[in-house]
Amino acid sequence: MKTQYFCQNLRRRAVVRDTQRSDGTPKLNGLDYLEVVSADQTVLVVYFIHSAPPLSIDNFAIVGGVRVRNIRVIGVEAIADHPQALQITVNQRGDFSTYTLKLVQSSVDDTLPSGFTPPLDRQLAEIPFSFKANCPSDFDCPQPPDCPPVPFPQPQIDYLAKDYASFRRVMLDRLAITLPEWQTRNPADIGIAIVEVLAYAADYLSYYQDAAATESLLNKARQRPSVRRHGRLLNYFMHEGCNARTWIQMQSEVDNLVIPEGTQYLTQVAGQPTQITPDSLAYRETLQQQPAIFEAMHSLCIYIGHNEIQFYTWSDENCCLPKGATQATLQDDVTHRLHLVPGDVLILEERLSAETGRIEDADITRRWAVRLTKVHPAAEVTADGTRIPTVALRDPLTEVPILEIQWHEQDALPFPFCLSKVIDGQLQQSMSVARGNILLADHGQTLTKQRLIPAEVPEKRRYRPYLEEPNITHRIPYNAFVDNQSPASSLIQQEPPQALPAVNLQSNTGEVWQPRRDLLNSDRFDPGFVVEMSSDRTAYLRFGDNIFGQRPAPFTRFQATYRVGNGRDGNIGAGAIAHIVTTLTGITTVSNRLPGTGGSDPESIQQVKLDAPQAFRVQQRAVTEEDYARVAERHPEVQKAAATRRWTGSWYTIFITVDRKSGKSVDAEFEQELRQFLEKYRMAGYDLEVDAPRFVPLDILFSVCVKPGYFANDVKADLLQAFSNQDLANGQRGFFHPDNFTFGQPVYLSQLIATAMAIPGVQWVDVSNQPSKLHRFQRWGQAANGELEASEIRFGRLEIARLDNDPNAPENGRIDFLMEGGQ
Repeated sequence: MKTQYFCQNLRRRAVVRDTQRSDGTPKLNGLDYLEVVSADQTVLVVYFIHSAPPLSIDNFAIVGGVRVRNIRVIGVEAIADHPQALQITVNQRGDFSTYTLKLVQSSVDDTLPSGFTPPLDRQLAEIPFSFKANCPSDFDCPQPPDCPPVPFPQPQIDYLAKDYASFRRVMLDRLAITLPEWQTRNPADIGIAIVEVLAYAADYLSYYQDAAATESLLNKARQRPSVRRHGRLLNYFMHEGCNARTWIQMQSEVDNLVIPEGTQYLTQVAGQPTQITPDSLAYRETLQQQPAIFEAMHSLCIYIGHNEIQFYTWSDENCCLPKGATQATLQDDVTHRLHLVPGDVLILEERLSAETGRIEDADITRRWAVRLTKVHPAAEVTADGTRIPTVALRDPLTEVPILEIQWHEQDALPFPFCLSKVIDGQLQQSMSVARGNILLADHGQTLTKQRLIPAEVPEKRRYRPYLEEPNITHRIPYNAFVDNQSPASSLIQQEPPQALPAVNLQSNTGEVWQPRRDLLNSDRFDPGFVVEMSSDRTAYLRFGDNIFGQRPAPFTRFQATYRVGNGRDGNIGAGAIAHIVTTLTGITTVSNRLPGTGGSDPESIQQVKLDAPQAFRVQQRAVTEEDYARVAERHPEVQKAAATRRWTGSWYTIFITVDRKSGKSVDAEFEQELRQFLEKYRMAGYDLEVDAPRFVPLDILFSVCVKPGYFANDVKADLLQAFSNQDLANGQRGFFHPDNFTFGQPVYLSQLIATAMAIPGVQWVDVSNQPSKLHRFQRWGQAANGELEASEIRFGRLEIARLDNDPNAPENGRIDFLMEGGQ
């Protein structure tokens, strides 16, 4: 058996070749090398160091192989010109693996062959080879590998040691082995101090080692900044909540009192006056009670006449403002004139209970804010903002000065307001009033000249400061030019993903830095920064790198102005605010007539992990006709939309047909608004046109049999109301309400019959097509086209059924009933 050595220099062959006996003959013989000589790789030539011994096929064995094994020698021949060589023929060629040719005694005895002179050397009785040695190769002959290095003993390492205490213990245990004579464990010892410093550094590095792997994936991340950035890559904006807003009403005993923007309002604190002077003892004592702080989002000039405004009922009784109303008449005051102009906000509220007539029973939920769009006569506004009342409009019958107002359609009343009513035989007037001097305020306290930590921009390291106070306010900034014309109902609610942190920075060079949602759209000159909130609500600031956003110059110092107060803490109840922080005098009452709403808490990490992977699936562009229709339906006033692409001669135009909610008309103002809404989705090279639907008026007539004991006229009135296009008193809609039908939706005769049968007093409905009955179920102004026989009226893709049943406009559809029976 060959000894299992691994040697780098094969000197055995040279020694066997050179060693001789005393008579000059070789002492040993053995295999020198082997060649594959035939093209089919079945003929091998084996070379010996000295003359080849007379061997037979039984003296050769070939072992090894992966796919081709059991290769046998089938022929052995001597080569006349080479006495040291033997030609061997095998039964098949081998694969690409390494084979070994061995010299054996026989096929059943693998010992070394004997009886030859010189005898064979045991160490050179076998030789490795490859059948593919002559195949083309890009490599040199393989070199035997070096001896493997001697493994050194590894120290025992506790891989569970991941914190300061564990690292300290591991190092002290190791030192107890390497330095057994060192037994000191005094914390003041320099050795212990070094160990603890290293343990602290190891703990710090261990945290970042884990964080790098943990925070690299959305489903594993635990830090808010990491989750926020992962979501941004998926086009998902993680929000930090937003503050609440409320309408505040002030009552004054002086005119032309200007409330500046940023004025603070506080929730009620017992024992404190309505007006609190800034930086006073009362102010500090009030803040110690931690009231909710709101600040005015715009300036406002208040007037005595706006404290409480009476509705004018034109000498009538039992009057009310119905649900959906958008206009009213106010009673002016001769002494304290009304200074109302378009853009002002009024709060309509119930002052006396509609049931009992008592002020303490008034329903505080019956309050609604409206934005005035028209005022007649409106006050004149001078260049400095002063309002001058014009000549009063008077009732020619009573000579009472009045003011006619109209408010935004989106501020239409959601419930009726009772103005006057006879209760217990006594006429109660001014049961509902309007209140002016209304100001929009939002939650949060402004802190000025606050320092950043660290305060100075380093020279080389990245600058990542944070703010001292947590819970930074996030809000949508107030745009006076736009918001002064917006509906009051739209200003009270905010979209948290659109909110920005209320933080501004000013450098020591005077440059002002503004917050950004991200820096991807910022150039290298943009003085912007991103606020990233941590899990403990600490605000960290991230600046640009002179590629995306400007990088602060080294040694720059900033002063921050920011607000604190965010989330649902600002959702206070109506009447909670009772104090104003001001140096002005003359304000008697401060109150939020409506509750604070819109405040939302920061989005949770778990919610982001759930929603962010689906964000990129939301279509944010319009390509096909269906895309344009679905995107248009995202507009809050669009019930249904249909899009048509047409070639207009030079380019394609997308015609969007819109069905507005409540049957509102598609006027020029709405067309412009919808175009702006769709602009960010529109493909380049496509024009947009907004069309109104094709309303199809209907003409319906059928017979109704009235049950005995019911008046036919009463039943018919109920039928006309049920088939009207109005909102009914019971909270339901009339059958032909505009929101009940949309594009291509058919009108089924069975639905009309079912609605009619549900009316009390209806015994049966006759819709037969007998000539004597004259029943109609068809389009108005057109001949019947089999609709009655088919029991349905069908419409085209852009057509909508319409039936207003207005006698003054029968072309908008009509319905009538032939009443039979009853009384």
